[in-house]
Amino acid sequence: MNTRKHIEDLEEQILAPYAMKSKDSAGREHEQTHHPVRTCYQRDRDRIVHSEAFRKLEYKTQVFVILEGDYYRTRLTHTIEVAQIARTIGRSLRLNEDLIEAIALAHDLGHPPFGHAGERALNEIMEKHGGFDHNRRSYLIVTEFEKRYPNYQGLDLTEEVRVGILKHETFYDKQGDLDKYRKIGPTLEAKVVDIADALAYLSHDIDDGLTSGCITKDDLMESQLWRESYQKIDSELDPRNKEMLKYQVVKFLIDTQTRDLLDNSFNNLQKANFQSSQEVKDYHLREDAEPVIAFSSDMKAQRKILQDLLMDKLYRHYRVERMTEKARRIIKQIFKVYQKNPNQLPYDVWPRTGQASKSEKYQAVCNYIAGMTDRSALDEHKKLFDPFKKV
Repeated sequence: MNTRKHIEDLEEQILAPYAMKSKDSAGREHEQTHHPVRTCYQRDRDRIVHSEAFRKLEYKTQVFVILEGDYYRTRLTHTIEVAQIARTIGRSLRLNEDLIEAIALAHDLGHPPFGHAGERALNEIMEKHGGFDHNRRSYLIVTEFEKRYPNYQGLDLTEEVRVGILKHETFYDKQGDLDKYRKIGPTLEAKVVDIADALAYLSHDIDDGLTSGCITKDDLMESQLWRESYQKIDSELDPRNKEMLKYQVVKFLIDTQTRDLLDNSFNNLQKANFQSSQEVKDYHLREDAEPVIAFSSDMKAQRKILQDLLMDKLYRHYRVERMTEKARRIIKQIFKVYQKNPNQLPYDVWPRTGQASKSEKYQAVCNYIAGMTDRSALDEHKKLFDPFKKV
């Protein structure tokens, strides 16, 4: 039987010098006992999967609100896809797959209902009260909001996972920061999750966009990356089978990007010649640090063209704009009602003890709404505004 010690010994043999080994973790804030058969990062992954916030991702928007149809990706399916792509990258680069999976599964826990539309709405409302950032909220979920242990709040994850969540960074996501982590850089495993997230949403948003009819294959022909993928697959398949063509093109897109990423990242790692995970963390704190886990310059340029096309053709499509504006109105209307009279909030959200400042009221309402799913936000809106809906 493989024990934790056997797995840690195996990591020493298999993983690269720059990988984050389980036995070298900076550890947890509270619990220090080791599990007999699971490494610290395996335990982190399991704690995340069993959390309430993770289950709620099933009913949170990626691009299309869940009521638009059952096919479209939710935050949960997107998260699983990111973890799968990230593990593939990590395995090829001899990184710690368990750490990668834990960060990937937690990276979107803090998203409010209705995806980026909900996040923008809350950020606008909270502008004078600290703003709203889903990376920071993801961090707060795993350190404070989840209640699973009698002696402390949060999930008590390892430092590497906490830093990976807080400092997650993509085209849409900006790094969060706290004084306690200002001098602690992310691991390569965290950087793999960052780029797997970017790779997943670009490719899979195309899939959802084509399925919805908001974009067509002709809309994307300005992109060399799309055009080459389409022409490669189109010549091999029955042109009448539109669904198969879509699946295969998206699959080819992901594979093309992943191959480029692996080749370029491996070359960067050889040049960097990191001899430990600590060297990696220190490197990522440097202001002049160039990305190590990265696409080639040509692939970056091709991805930008495709991203710009999606922004123009999909994200600004009138149907998506309607969904976005509807979501923003719902969030703002719910917020206004509770901010005006927070005594309408549940007792565990607003305890009604003593005087509270305006910022405290705003923060309580923001946390309450951010914890909702699309479905519960819509139901809450009906309770507040539909006179025939029971409260």
